[in-house]
Amino acid sequence: MLNMLKNAALGCALLASVNSFSCDIDGKTGFMPENDMYISADQKADNGMTKETFNEIIDRALEVYKPVVAEKGANLVVVRNWDDGTVNAYANQSGKTWNVHMFGGLARHELVSNDGFALVICHELGHHLAGAPKVTRFFFPSWASNEGQSDYWASMKCFKRIYESDDNESIVSNMNIDSEVAKKCEATYSSSSDVAMCKRVSQAAKGLAQLLNGGREVSFTTPDTSVVSKTDHKHPRGQCRLDTYFQGALCIKDYNEETSNSDQTAGVCNRSENFDVGTRPLCWFKPSAR
Repeated sequence: MLNMLKNAALGCALLASVNSFSCDIDGKTGFMPENDMYISADQKADNGMTKETFNEIIDRALEVYKPVVAEKGANLVVVRNWDDGTVNAYANQSGKTWNVHMFGGLARHELVSNDGFALVICHELGHHLAGAPKVTRFFFPSWASNEGQSDYWASMKCFKRIYESDDNESIVSNMNIDSEVAKKCEATYSSSSDVAMCKRVSQAAKGLAQLLNGGREVSFTTPDTSVVSKTDHKHPRGQCRLDTYFQGALCIKDYNEETSNSDQTAGVCNRSENFDVGTRPLCWFKPSAR
């Protein structure tokens, strides 16, 4: 009987991997938990988002990451649902096709800046590329990096890599940078370009985290102090997700250094390496015993 149950679980896991979804591995939720928000294409975007900008941001992500996915033997496709008012995004894999589904409703939301939208794309790419910890399915790791890891990788690796060639110092000079962000970024990085990138990606996360927190305020100065007993693969709370994005921005590991599908310490800032900042928050992540 035990062998039958194991075989059944393995069969289900294999079937799920053929055409499976994330953020929720069953495809029931996405970047955000399930919600009934809808912002149609004929509504004026309060954040100034246009279809042209929507496509430009996606194009920049594809320019960088389509070759990366090709090196892994797969084809990256971004499905551009501009006319769909759904306020969400998700990723899925079907064989060697790795999809990211982006929706106009999310892009048009007032709390989502252009950089925030780019960070969502990075989160969805992270489900494919961010490495361990992975979502488990019937006790087996699935193809998808979990929610917290995808957030962390988005700010630690993806956003920095896509926008490294921008004049980030000039860009952030015209932004209202949170004082805590400025203090931490300036204390962590020595070069002005790295400081500017840290500030830019951190600020990109602020509106997203507020949206993820049900519209309630989040703050860089009030991190989530909860500690999980085991790694949480589901959506962390909004404040916890802001903390994760912020720590990803503060991680000084080379953003071209890859993470690993099996070793959750590879390519990231770890407490075991005596990093004081830039580590994954304990509100969702449980470090492995060394």
